[in-house]
Amino acid sequence: MENPRSTPTPAWKSPWVIGWVASVVIVLMVNAAMVWFAVTSNPGLVVKDYYERGQHYERSLLSRLAKDPGWLMTINLPQELVTGRMQPMRFSVVDKAGVPVRPEAVTFHAYRPSDASRDFSIPMKEEGAGRYRADAAFPLKGIWDILVSVRQGDDEYNVGRRITVLEPPQTP
Repeated sequence: MENPRSTPTPAWKSPWVIGWVASVVIVLMVNAAMVWFAVTSNPGLVVKDYYERGQHYERSLLSRLAKDPGWLMTINLPQELVTGRMQPMRFSVVDKAGVPVRPEAVTFHAYRPSDASRDFSIPMKEEGAGRYRADAAFPLKGIWDILVSVRQGDDEYNVGRRITVLEPPQTP
C-alpha cells in the first residue's frame, strides 16, 4: 500500500482562519458605523462662544461666588410630568433669614440635551412674595434639563435640575 502524499490545505480554507478574519471585519465595520454616526449626528448642547467663555471662567466663577446672596431657591414640579399636558412649574426663593425675595425677573428654561431645537423658555409670574409659577407643556418624552434663572439688577442666579418626562397613559 502506497502512502499518498497529502497536500496541505491552504490557510484560507481553514474554518478557524475564516472565523478570525470575519470577526475582525465585523469589528471594523461596527467601528466605522459608530464613527459615521458620531460625525453626522447632532452634537447636543454647545455654547457658540465656548472659547471666549472659557477664557475668563475662573475669574467669573470667583466673582459670582463673591456676589452670591445666599438665597435658598427651590423648584417644585408635579410628581409626574407628561408630554403634551400643561402643568404648573413652581419656584420659590427666600434669603438667608427665610424672608421671601422679590427679584426683577424669573424665567423657566427647559433644555433638551439631545435636540436643542426643542428648547424653550417661559417667564414666571409671581403668585405671592417669593413664589413664582409658569405653566409648561413638554413636547417630547425623555430627559430634560430645567433651569430657573433669577435676575436682580445686573446679577443672574440659576438653579437647575434634570427631569424625566413620560408619555401619557394609554386608555383602552
